[in-house]
Amino acid sequence: MEKTEALVVGAGHAGLAASHHLSARSIDHVVLERGDVGQSWRTERWDSLRLLTPNWLNRLPGLPYDGPDPDGYLAMSEVVDLVERFAKVSEAPVRTQTAVTSVRRTDAGYRVATSDGEIDARTVVVASGAFNRPAVPAVSAGVPSSVHQATAFGYRNPASLPEGGVLVVGASASGVQLAAELVRSGRPVTLAVGEHVRMPRTYRGRDVLWWMDASGVWDERYDSFDDLDRARRLPSPQLVGTAARATLDLNALSELGVELVGRLAMVRDGKALFSGGLKNVFSLADLKLERLLDSFDAYATASGRDAEVGQPERFPPTRVPGTPRWQLDLGSGEISTVLWATGGRADYSWLDVDVLDGKGRLRHDGGVVDSPGLYALGLPVLRRRRSTFLHGVDDDARAVVEHLAGHLSAPR
Repeated sequence: MEKTEALVVGAGHAGLAASHHLSARSIDHVVLERGDVGQSWRTERWDSLRLLTPNWLNRLPGLPYDGPDPDGYLAMSEVVDLVERFAKVSEAPVRTQTAVTSVRRTDAGYRVATSDGEIDARTVVVASGAFNRPAVPAVSAGVPSSVHQATAFGYRNPASLPEGGVLVVGASASGVQLAAELVRSGRPVTLAVGEHVRMPRTYRGRDVLWWMDASGVWDERYDSFDDLDRARRLPSPQLVGTAARATLDLNALSELGVELVGRLAMVRDGKALFSGGLKNVFSLADLKLERLLDSFDAYATASGRDAEVGQPERFPPTRVPGTPRWQLDLGSGEISTVLWATGGRADYSWLDVDVLDGKGRLRHDGGVVDSPGLYALGLPVLRRRRSTFLHGVDDDARAVVEHLAGHLSAPR
């Protein structure tokens, strides 16, 4: 039986960051990856997708950005290159094409069954991804069989869908980007909008994520939130990474010709029914944007940086359609595809330890899972608001590995 002090599940940026800090402490470990390094970036993204974060922000432990385009946004192939480079630079002990099929508790730690045999590990770091299974709502069962259904995980480009109109469900980053790409390809597009986070691409001459970073918003700790569960469920901001640094909000989509409707409430008798109150949904997102911009302005003044940036800006409110539709007959031929941009969830089907809550989420405190010697990385607001981003994993991994090292050194 092979034995190791620590076993890391997943060789994405989070798992490799764990390996970096384990190596720095000379802790014997192995990193197991079901596919190739950066597998999810290779297979679960559409062709035109780029990171939301500007290149200068895409730093990994010991590997700051050093390319020629600091204000650009990485394409998926470039993200894969970055993650592969990180694996090589850090000399991570990665075993690719090795799927973990079971993790079970033992007296000495954990027994990990893989497609290549079993390993006994005193500790395990779960870094297998937070969104590797599409979260398709139950109402999808009511969609007529004549209508094609796809998710943001399986979509590649407009040509990968049948000809005809598309109903995109979900208006976070994925939903607005897919709606824009499809309408520009000549497709009629309807976007079902629920709770969302409106955000301009640039503010006062700087990328909006510069403000998030500089003002400390991204440094907010998980133990400072009044409602941590809600913070972890917030949708991703309506952003897109383009050379033009363009804002892609609902106003921009309306100008492109996307029809906006309310949240998809149900599908009954082949008809998609949308909730009312679109004006209230828009107003709430606009109000939160105003508060965020106010906090940026306060930071600029308090830090003496007003002279370094442009003048304060405010943006027009989101325009409400005159008479938004409340239903759409999916059997009429108007819609050929329903594209679910409703996010994803983690897949823990291989984790045979009682550490999941009623919704299938890991029970953990800042990455320390509710089972001795079990840890997690790469989850939303794991330890800080920036936990799921490339630049957010370093501090999380350092803290988690520090706790792991303490566990290993404790008397048995």
